Amino acid sequence: MNPMEIFQQEAPEVAKAFDGLIQSLVHSKGLDEKTKQLIYISMKAAQGEETAVKFHVAMAVKSGATKREVVDAILMTLTVSGIRGVATCLPGAIKQFEEQFSKN
Repeated sequence: MNPMEIFQQEAPEVAKAFDGLIQSLVHSKGLDEKTKQLIYISMKAAQGEETAVKFHVAMAVKSGATKREVVDAILMTLTVSGIRGVATCLPGAIKQFEEQFSKN
C-alpha cells in the first residue's frame, strides 16, 4: 500500500481536507499548469524527493514543459539546498522526461 492510501485509510477526514487543499491549488488561476508543475519540481527536488519529482515531471511534460525547463527547475535548487536536489533528482527526472517524451 502506498503512503497516500495509508493516509486515506488511517485519517480519511484529514485526507479529504488535504485533497480539497490540493484541488484548490490546482484550480487557482494565477499560474498556468506548466509553471505550477515546474515549481513543484523545484520544491520537491530541494527536499530531495525523487519520487515526487518524477511524478511532477510527467505532469509537466503533459503541460508542455521541455527537457531544458525541467533541468533548469531542478538546477534552481542549488541556491536553496545545495547539490542535494540536483544529485538526488536530476538523473531520475531526465530519465522520466525521456521516457515520457518517447511515448508521444
